[in-house]
Amino acid sequence: MLFWILLLISGVVSYLLLIKIPKRLAFLSKLAAVNGPPALPIFGNALEFQIPNNKILPLLKSYIDGYGTRLKFFLGLQPYILLTNAADTEKILSSQTQIEKSDDYDRLHDWLGLGLVTSGGEKWFHRRKQLTPAFHFKILEDFLRVFNEQCFVFKGLLEKKLEENEAFDIYPVITHCALDIICETAMGRKIFAQQKSDSDYVKAIYKLSEFVQYRQLRPWLHPDWIWRLSSAGRENQKCLKIVHEFTELVIRERKQERIEMLKESKENESKEEDGIYMNSKKKLAFLDLLLDAQETDVNLTDQNIREETDTFMFEGHDTTSAAASWITFLLSLHPEYQAKVHQELDDIFGSDRTRDVTMADLAKMKYLECCIKEGLRLFPSVPLIARKLTKDQILDDGVVLPQGVTIFCLIYYLHRDPKVFLNPEQFDPARFTHEKEGRSPFAYVPFSAGPRNCIGQKFAMMEEKVMISTIFRNFRVHAAEKMEDVGVLCELITRPEAGLHITLERR
Repeated sequence: MLFWILLLISGVVSYLLLIKIPKRLAFLSKLAAVNGPPALPIFGNALEFQIPNNKILPLLKSYIDGYGTRLKFFLGLQPYILLTNAADTEKILSSQTQIEKSDDYDRLHDWLGLGLVTSGGEKWFHRRKQLTPAFHFKILEDFLRVFNEQCFVFKGLLEKKLEENEAFDIYPVITHCALDIICETAMGRKIFAQQKSDSDYVKAIYKLSEFVQYRQLRPWLHPDWIWRLSSAGRENQKCLKIVHEFTELVIRERKQERIEMLKESKENESKEEDGIYMNSKKKLAFLDLLLDAQETDVNLTDQNIREETDTFMFEGHDTTSAAASWITFLLSLHPEYQAKVHQELDDIFGSDRTRDVTMADLAKMKYLECCIKEGLRLFPSVPLIARKLTKDQILDDGVVLPQGVTIFCLIYYLHRDPKVFLNPEQFDPARFTHEKEGRSPFAYVPFSAGPRNCIGQKFAMMEEKVMISTIFRNFRVHAAEKMEDVGVLCELITRPEAGLHITLERR
């Protein structure tokens, strides 16, 4: 027995000395050309990140100030390369081969499975091609009806806030509107989040986002078995159960509805022959497009459909609500720019505060679009993008980033590069009145860029225009706090720490 124990120990030691350690040293030697803060053995820089969330961005800014726009740090034994310059960012995001999401996205697998956001390789290519028609112009035009209906409810809630005559946090009000929009466009189901914001489904969606960030910054919670044993992991499982059961129920019910609609359609065909049938085609949701695809693709299972539907819910409400909230608050701080928005909307709608927004109206909102773009520069909905290199990547100055390393493209500070944007902390919509000549397209990437850019960016821009125009067609908005008093959280989404407080004045 002793012989076998010694043999096992010697085998492990030999593996470490002859294979594992030399491979690790060779890997780290390739990173020597990249500067970064000193890291502790085993823990790396992880302990530095055990701070309140509103201190994460200042910590990263101190790294950038000290070590440049390309730097490395460690969370445990895992090295990360942080990029905040356009040239390096372009090398990563424009690549047709460096498209694998980092292992950090594994934290989303329990929630989103291997959907469009989390998958890679051939599965991603196939799914991206399959889902692209869902964002065709005609489909988006159909969704505009949902935007208008939910923004009518949204306007009513703002009227109530006006009557209360006190400052309030605009962020949750906009978020609930966005959640109603995305749930109806994604699943064809009304959840009335604006009227019932305390529903289990709404609360579970918010908590899941918080748990992903919480786990990411604690390397000791990365192993699945440890995470599931922790109190946060157990609460996370409860939220997953609520969200998945809701989506699965909607899929089952939608399938049954489609069977009944098909039956009704066949019956109406015979009635039409007698001249008594009027067509009343039911509006398609994102889920319907997936169910249509399932009829010709045997590999598209109900679980795949749930993954993509949950992904659309996750990506489609938090991002747009954050953007619309930040932009509304920025305009509340700058009445001179808000006045230009008012004038543009008056030119489009006149004194009519009630009629629906049309596609033609959206195309005329040129100045509002500049405000949205500038808001997304200062507060990109997704503050960073992560990739895991599948092969060595050579940068413009000859530095080689090794295969297997994780890249963080930190959009939040990429958009604040003073070499690209003069006075980068200043809100100035004029930056986008015409695209600046000579500026790299990878200096401004609020919807990512390259082959893995955001598939729903047109949807998002339309939704944000409808929501924001609803506010400024009807109200003057005044800030109830200063920008320097607002904490910014670098989570899955760029969030305000304690809300964005405003007051309203009827126009």
